Amino acid sequence: MNTDQKDNWLYEINANRKVLDLNLREVWRYRDLLILFVKRDIITVYKQTILGPLWYFIQPLFTSVIFTLVFNNLGNISTGGLPPFLFNLTGITIWNYFTACFTGTSDTFTKNAGIFGKVYFPRVIMPLSITISNLVKFGIQLLILIAFYIYYLSIGVELSFNYTIVFFPLLVAVMAITGLGLGMITSAMTTKYRDLKVLVGFAVSLLMYISAVPYPIEVAREKLPAFAANIISFNPLSHILESFRYMVLNTGNFSWGGATYALVFGVLVFFIGLIIFNRTEKSFIDTV
Repeated sequence: MNTDQKDNWLYEINANRKVLDLNLREVWRYRDLLILFVKRDIITVYKQTILGPLWYFIQPLFTSVIFTLVFNNLGNISTGGLPPFLFNLTGITIWNYFTACFTGTSDTFTKNAGIFGKVYFPRVIMPLSITISNLVKFGIQLLILIAFYIYYLSIGVELSFNYTIVFFPLLVAVMAITGLGLGMITSAMTTKYRDLKVLVGFAVSLLMYISAVPYPIEVAREKLPAFAANIISFNPLSHILESFRYMVLNTGNFSWGGATYALVFGVLVFFIGLIIFNRTEKSFIDTV
């Protein structure tokens, strides 16, 4: 055998990559593994729980009831003539998908250190599988929203969709890539700073209140101090929430500028998160 002959490898795994190497071609090559992880996440997430998938129904309903009692009944926040419960359920439905994507991917490296240290595959498949599998949960909660929408129509409440509802899939995609991007950035940082893992839950709760989930942006501008109203107005998640309610309930102030701003922010955060995530996967095993 000629030792000088160079082997022609089909694939070559190398830690030396360019800074902007997104590794998307390799992710496509491992798409079967991605599908396998998605199925695993869907089947096992509530496998050993008592209520199982019923948690998908319980969580948004109870949260909507609490928001209605606190913000609308006690806080006297106006919903523009719409049933407060339906208004809150609409915002919580899309918000829950963001939080599931963000929190589910924020500890990817620490949670999967065991499997990452034994076998090679594109690490980004893990957070991608979580984001895709959470679409099932989002779909179930969307059915709950539709059921209550039909109920309020049946008792005579005037409701209507807006023509912008055709952009609903794009809105969900923007929420997904925003949560995924922030989750990948946080996951990369938690390999060195474990405290961030504890802070994620607190940060999500705080973020919900400055993202116009339980109130319209217009109400925030009227009742809150200027600096707080500006924070909410410049929060891209607020524009996603406002756009979703505008599509479904035909209420609020929809802005193409705000929607475009949220889209650009989501895409930017996703690509930054992907670059940081791919850079971290080279050496994270030494610090986890």
